Amino acid sequence: MKILGIDPGMAIVGYCIVDFDGKNLVLLHSGSIQTPKEKKESARLLEIFNDMSCIVEKYMPDVCAIEKLFFFRNQTTVMPVAHARGVILTVLEQHKIPIYEYTPMEVKQILTGYGRASKKEVEQMVKISLGCDNLPKLDDTVDSIAIAISYSRSADAIEDLKKV
Repeated sequence: MKILGIDPGMAIVGYCIVDFDGKNLVLLHSGSIQTPKEKKESARLLEIFNDMSCIVEKYMPDVCAIEKLFFFRNQTTVMPVAHARGVILTVLEQHKIPIYEYTPMEVKQILTGYGRASKKEVEQMVKISLGCDNLPKLDDTVDSIAIAISYSRSADAIEDLKKV
């Protein structure tokens, strides 16, 4: 089963494609969609929409795990991130991809057993889960992998595997 993991944002959308067979996780692809600050918000949202559509059409994921916004410290960025997330959800819905949402605290809890784990602790668990030594450079991309791994450890993943 192919899992599309997404860490939404306006400036950077981290994403990954992970293959999960019920036991093993294999990172097939990871990357980011980056939009320039000097562009109008509507143009940036269209770029995210178009790029996410291409990713979905190229990799044809079976499900998507995406970060859920439930609390945000920086009030100036919460709306643009929410807009970007809305565009991404629209693409997923258009392609009839089941969507599973996880808050950052849930991801940390699932991966490390502690909802307030540090970025380093989460990165270490991502490495262990994938059986690799190196991760992508962008935090947003690593976060998308952590989100995909979180889904793979859910009861939903076991049920969805039966359908694939």
